[in-house]
Amino acid sequence: MAQSSIEWTEMTWNPTTGCTKISAGCKFCYAEVMSKRLKAMGVDKYKDGFKVRVHPEALNIPYTWKSSKVVFVNSMSDLFHKDIPLEFIKQVFHVMNDNPQHGFQVLTKRAERLFELHKELKWTHNIWMGVSVENDKVIDRIDFLRKTRAKVKFLSLEPLIGPLEKLNLKKIDWVIVGGESGHKPRPMNPDWVLDIQEQCEKADVAFFFKQWGGRNKKAAGRLLNGRTYDEMPEIMEIEKGAR
Repeated sequence: MAQSSIEWTEMTWNPTTGCTKISAGCKFCYAEVMSKRLKAMGVDKYKDGFKVRVHPEALNIPYTWKSSKVVFVNSMSDLFHKDIPLEFIKQVFHVMNDNPQHGFQVLTKRAERLFELHKELKWTHNIWMGVSVENDKVIDRIDFLRKTRAKVKFLSLEPLIGPLEKLNLKKIDWVIVGGESGHKPRPMNPDWVLDIQEQCEKADVAFFFKQWGGRNKKAAGRLLNGRTYDEMPEIMEIEKGAR
């Protein structure tokens, strides 16, 4: 567990670590870079680098938090990776089911496996399920997500490396957009972002603009139309108000 600098969450929880690349959005994976760094620092959890690993000892962590949290689950992995056993996924879900005071944000690129397994899992209201979509070549991930029993569904369009016109936002509660950062980031056209923001507005879907990205993402900032977009699904606003 760690406090997070990611704009749309409060902290991260990693009961699994490691992954493998499956699409263009993975090219400059920050988790892979971070895993190598943590391994070099001698952090035991990352002794195998970016190889897929499960960490049963991490399952107890959410029970220790004294106040309600918004949590990004597996920022260093993908819970629906083929090498993560269904039984362990069920254990992770049991922990989330058992801690309704926390909001858990799960994000995957493996939407097909998510769909294959979704009926095996218990979807409580505090579990937000999202898919990453970086360009129109992987837009079918949204259809798989839409068919699941997840109560709150969201899209992470980051790194956005191509236009996403005429998105089907039916049953989607939240959309995050962000540009790529790092040493050799692929550019994000502002027109792509503006188009997605307008689509969300028309569909009455919460829109969150995370960053422009680039080599210096702090300097580039996160203003769009002269303002920040920090919209969250209404369910979270209600839960926060009830805390």
